[in-house]
Amino acid sequence: MIFKRGRYSGFLRPISYVIDLIVIGYFSMGIISEKSDILNFFIFISFSWIVSALLSNFYEVYRFTSVTKMLGLIVKQTIIFLLLVFAFFGFFNELSTKSTSILKYVLLTMSSITIIKFAIFFLLKKYRKVFKGNLRIVVIVGLNKKTDQLRKYFNDNPDYGYQLIKTFDLKGDNKFNIDEVIEFISDHEVDEIYSSVAEVKNQELTKLIDYADNNLKILKFLPDNKEIYSKKLDFTYYGYLPILSMRRIPTDEPINLFIKRSFDVFFSLVVIIGILSWLTPIIGFLIKIESKGPIFFRQKRNGLDYKEFYCYKFRSMIPNPEAHLHQIRKGDPRVTKIGKFIRKTSIDELPQFINVLKGEMSVVGPRPHMVSHTHMYAEKIDKFMVRHFIKPGITGLAQVSGFRGEVEDDTFIINRVKYDIYYLENWSILMDLRIVFKTIFDTLGGDDKAY
Repeated sequence: MIFKRGRYSGFLRPISYVIDLIVIGYFSMGIISEKSDILNFFIFISFSWIVSALLSNFYEVYRFTSVTKMLGLIVKQTIIFLLLVFAFFGFFNELSTKSTSILKYVLLTMSSITIIKFAIFFLLKKYRKVFKGNLRIVVIVGLNKKTDQLRKYFNDNPDYGYQLIKTFDLKGDNKFNIDEVIEFISDHEVDEIYSSVAEVKNQELTKLIDYADNNLKILKFLPDNKEIYSKKLDFTYYGYLPILSMRRIPTDEPINLFIKRSFDVFFSLVVIIGILSWLTPIIGFLIKIESKGPIFFRQKRNGLDYKEFYCYKFRSMIPNPEAHLHQIRKGDPRVTKIGKFIRKTSIDELPQFINVLKGEMSVVGPRPHMVSHTHMYAEKIDKFMVRHFIKPGITGLAQVSGFRGEVEDDTFIINRVKYDIYYLENWSILMDLRIVFKTIFDTLGGDDKAY
């Protein structure tokens, strides 16, 4: 069977390009009537599609890629494709194509491409699992807890197409030396080698790398317990010099930043116009009836790059000098009656959408702390400052994962920081949407941490 094995399914990606371009061309006939115009459009959009797909990694889908990651790539490419199509018709005004026709074309095209993309993805999974095709023969070098987790991953996911044939113990009673490992790999036509960094000595590691390079074997490493290897490292070159960065932040990429900011602006306008416009007078009236003082409460918080900004809320407490120093606690006497209600329902947070519209905050991101607390946590909580690489949010991954509200102890804030770092290293627009929906669901259901 010609495609039975191999490092890469060499024809899949070119075939995907061709199929997608055929779909793009087929549906273009529905919005353009003249053959010459269709040809001009197809040349422009095909070239633009390929370039944009390469830049957005649209075709960077592997056997281990998650469905969520694929959906994120599709959303990103859809936005780019929409802008490209509008750009073409904006330049050729004489074609006078309606916006609704363009939107229909983009929707039909991207829906078809999505269906085909997922069909190929899941058919290949079935092909690997049932027919044992498109397999990669792999071995694991080193035996410890992490390599055992990898072994279980391979065995529990046959649809990924990894056939593990050997795990080498380099330190136990039945240990192998590195030469025996290399001999076995050569005899069994292994495709990929997964080596534990912790189990292999430097000299053995050098020999393994040299062998892999000289014999066209894919060599991958499992991190040891050292802190640097637990990061999501970013690898790049300065000229010919390889450089490792401690992390890659998706929102540093212009297209991701544009998508996130567009979502923030759209969502904040919906809330400000659709809710705050009529709710503010009602809440303001109730706040004023119960206690003297302003309707809005503003407090300095630290945002992107540690810059200070004023965070807005509906006032929920009696005006007091400790508001900027001490965090609210359960049963806090400073909280008014209307304050208890708006805090329980999270209505007090709604004015922060003004901060979002101003660009000081995002809808989703790490929750900003009071300046005094930020200084305190920065000194005693490891990696606390990493949260400030992105804009703070009205809600966040930590908040929907059980770490909302009062910081009860250091363990609480440590876990919150872990979730915040995971979010900034793994951001996607789908993750933002999931967090928003989870926040709404938790709010409607009543959150015990909201007080």
